[in-house]
Amino acid sequence: MDPDVESLVRAERLPEAARLCSERGDHRGASLLYERACDWSRAAREALRAGERVRAMELAAQSGDETLGEGLVALLEAHRNEALTAAARLSARGLDHWAARLLEAAGQAREAGRAWERAGLPGRAAELLERSGEPAAAAKVLEAAVRREPDAFASVVALGALLVRLGKHDAAVRTLQRVPLAAAERRGALAHLVYALARLGLSHAPAAADAEHEGQGGLAAVGETLVSSPITSRPRLFGRYEVVREAASSPGARVLECVDVARGEAVAVKLFAAWDERGTGRDALARFEREVRAMRALDHPSIVPLREFVPEGPAIVLGWMAGGTLEHLLSTTGRLAPARALEIATCVLTALTEAHRVGIVHRDVKPSNVLFDEAGGARLSDFGVAHLADASATATAGVFGTLAYMSPEQRGGLPATARSDLFSVGVMLREMLSGERPPPGNATGVAPTAAHAGLDARHDAILAQLTAEDPQDRPLDAGEARRALLALPWPAAVDPSAGQPRPPPGSSPWPRTGRLAVDPAGGPPLDTWMRRPVECVALSDARLARARAFARAGHPALQSILRVDPDEAVLWLEASRDAPLRGPLTGEQRATLAAALDALHAAGGVHGQVDAAHVTITEDGAVLRWNPDAEPAATPDRDRLALARL
Repeated sequence: MDPDVESLVRAERLPEAARLCSERGDHRGASLLYERACDWSRAAREALRAGERVRAMELAAQSGDETLGEGLVALLEAHRNEALTAAARLSARGLDHWAARLLEAAGQAREAGRAWERAGLPGRAAELLERSGEPAAAAKVLEAAVRREPDAFASVVALGALLVRLGKHDAAVRTLQRVPLAAAERRGALAHLVYALARLGLSHAPAAADAEHEGQGGLAAVGETLVSSPITSRPRLFGRYEVVREAASSPGARVLECVDVARGEAVAVKLFAAWDERGTGRDALARFEREVRAMRALDHPSIVPLREFVPEGPAIVLGWMAGGTLEHLLSTTGRLAPARALEIATCVLTALTEAHRVGIVHRDVKPSNVLFDEAGGARLSDFGVAHLADASATATAGVFGTLAYMSPEQRGGLPATARSDLFSVGVMLREMLSGERPPPGNATGVAPTAAHAGLDARHDAILAQLTAEDPQDRPLDAGEARRALLALPWPAAVDPSAGQPRPPPGSSPWPRTGRLAVDPAGGPPLDTWMRRPVECVALSDARLARARAFARAGHPALQSILRVDPDEAVLWLEASRDAPLRGPLTGEQRATLAAALDALHAAGGVHGQVDAAHVTITEDGAVLRWNPDAEPAATPDRDRLALARL
């Protein structure tokens, strides 16, 4: 251990020791010290920076940091085996709501359904169990939920609808008739009840139920569509918001397009999705309520308006933005006219001026969070990751926001400031002018003068200032940035003679090549997106199979498999600047390598060449490098024997 760090640890100054470890690049040591200090959130971030994704997920779940946890779930979606490992560990600790999210991300619908059942969300559990081909199990989950809470009419309706789909119309009728006339769920129940009564061949009951359904604004027709498409029943939320469709969803919330029947206007209802009456997700609920407080403090024409907060949801009701998002606009039109790009950017900067005035840093400015009203006016939305007057909050790269728009300080895990939001606006403005999204870590992109002949060096200069690497080189605040942009002339038409066409919708916004930069010192090339040294190896079917086993094992003492590029037939490994093994292994190093081999063997792989040339000693311990071409006679026993000889 570093002597300075060790001195702080002996003095029981664990947070200071952890910070020093982090500053000196020992992120694993920093994570362990933060964990000893019970600062789970920082411990999770440091574990992530050390490449220990499973451990980071466990610590994030323990911390209750919903945003960090959501980001790690999204990250682990690309690492299926690690997601499954993390899910098993979290489930064993009773954190089933996180285990369920990871299992869903890994495509394990049945196991996710069981986890949601343990987490106390029977509706979601039943949906996944039915999707995985186990409708009987789904019915049992809903029946148990109804027995526990007879007044949980949402579960009653879900059970009735499932029974209809199973063809058990008699049981469906008995179930659905339990929903009382005054219940908000009555309307949804009637859609299925009308159909079930008709299928039973009853003469008067279907007509009476159909009349009641029609009296509540439902459909008069009776048929299969009522069963196969529950959204046509137009359920009503909180007594006044009639659901039109689901507009978007995430692990933390669902956004529904609704009609406010009291006001007769379209609204967006954002429903919190990770809360139950037993207290699951209390910390996440606090984050959700923080968004409400932020929105209430920001009553401004350039910000999506807050209509209502519904604590019993919990939910927030926002004004409906009929014009869609800037993300959609860019994907369909490509470059915008400079004057239109300026208009959108200045609207966002106006919104940020107001937000920063009351101490709110947005931290997630990107095209999908810029919405348009019916008149085409741009408004900034989603203050869910904003921190009220919290200058100490940090954002680990890939957790908050979208990497392409994140400031360098946020990607590096440093605190976000008002100038971080200005960086995001600059990247977004450059994309509007050029029609191309820059890859993460490269904010230069296409210069405005290259995209439009009507722009000059002044436009290049202000874009360069907004996206400066050092926050101190950016404008002082959003107001100053807005004034600087408005001081320049901006053409009102797209210049057809300049710029590059935008990739078609659905294609990757990133170039396939150009990420690797040569190290002037003669070391391995550097991945400019993630700032990691890379070792490139020619790809073959056999090597790909071996690399997959290495990746499935997911052990921190195994060399990381970073990327498979099938077009270039190249495999990317994380390179190390440390020297190979020069002397005997210590007991701790030997135990670490033995655990790594066990993980590799459990994943169906063998190494085949465990020797000094394939072992690197780093600050964190011993690392076993990938062996591209194992001998046919390689076996797990030979791997263990070779390790014993080192």
